[in-house]
Amino acid sequence: MGKRDGANTKLRIKSLHMKTPQELLIGAHMSAAGGVSNALKEGFAIGATTIQLFTNNQKQWFSKPIADEEVERWHQLLEETQIKEVMSHDSYLINLGCPNPENLEKSRKAFSEELQRCHALKISYLNFHPGAALKEPKEKCLDLIVQSLLDIEKLTQQGSTTLLLEATAGQGSVVGCTFEELGYIISKTHKHIPIGVCIDTCHIFAAGYDIRTKESLDKTLKDFDEKVGLKYLRAFHMNDSMKGLGTRVDRHSPLGQGEIGIEAFKLLMQDKRTRDLPKYLETPDGPPLWKEEIRMLREFAEGN
Repeated sequence: MGKRDGANTKLRIKSLHMKTPQELLIGAHMSAAGGVSNALKEGFAIGATTIQLFTNNQKQWFSKPIADEEVERWHQLLEETQIKEVMSHDSYLINLGCPNPENLEKSRKAFSEELQRCHALKISYLNFHPGAALKEPKEKCLDLIVQSLLDIEKLTQQGSTTLLLEATAGQGSVVGCTFEELGYIISKTHKHIPIGVCIDTCHIFAAGYDIRTKESLDKTLKDFDEKVGLKYLRAFHMNDSMKGLGTRVDRHSPLGQGEIGIEAFKLLMQDKRTRDLPKYLETPDGPPLWKEEIRMLREFAEGN
């Protein structure tokens, strides 16, 4: 075999491992009103190949198991729609680093119940905001989060769901807005539980990580690799930002209509480190916009 034939063979092998634009896992946070299976229907209708959802009312502590009939419908629709690597977003009430013992216990209970629902639905990822320090030092908050996660080690082994720390914008006393903080939690838990990170583009931009150019994205991903490890980067929330770099304010905009700009999303859809990772839209305006943004992101993956 000549050198050219060998090179062509390597290119063909590489291409076999790359997903086509239509195979890429791109979707949005779909409504589960009327039953979790409805989120799959709505996602399929807008061309999503993956979705994010709330499995329970995100503004209430009380939760109940999903009915067996609904679980059965869910699995049937998963097969029919071929939607893959579904992500659940936990309740906004949960604070795994809460210094108040009563609220910490409620948070841990609610988080465990959410993970049990994920196991029942065979959901790939449980995305969660790490927590908020409130009036305590951030170091104490981080250690409480670590302990909260270690306490559910046995529960994590009862299913295939991976826990994903969501990178935050850093508003108020919220932790998880720096790669150092995310890396600290990962370093203390990764040997015990399945864990990774979901980067929200709006959040990290608001936290001070620039992704607007190839050079700035390279710098940010290099920093993430050094502080956390790229192998732990498992998914993206794709959102533009109403507010500027480093403002620590979490306000989402449609892709290309905010301070980040469209070039960053082209780069994320073409960079080999990020192209094939699942991506979930949380931009405003709902399904009509998401349908167009999903189409646009696939076009970016084609090099357009």
